Amino acid sequence: MNMYVSNLSFQTTEEDLSNVFSQFGTVNSVKIINDRETGRSRGFGFVEMDVIGEAREAMAGLNQKELLGRAMNVDIAKERKENGFSKSRLW
Repeated sequence: MNMYVSNLSFQTTEEDLSNVFSQFGTVNSVKIINDRETGRSRGFGFVEMDVIGEAREAMAGLNQKELLGRAMNVDIAKERKENGFSKSRLW
């Protein structure tokens, strides 16, 4: 399950997120999104966990939990769209 994590401190690293989420199970990947021009964190990212039960526990346990002075928002990531269409619908 891919989760969207927002309201992150700009100092939060991918390792920080991995450590926090790994308390709930195995983390497959973590990606913090950076600004293309400045390289600075945009304050959000994605965490992927394969086991849905572990991911749901992580969402429940970490939503609004403070990390580096900011209360994270954790939710299921929505599918990315391009030109108004889901990527899966483009052919």
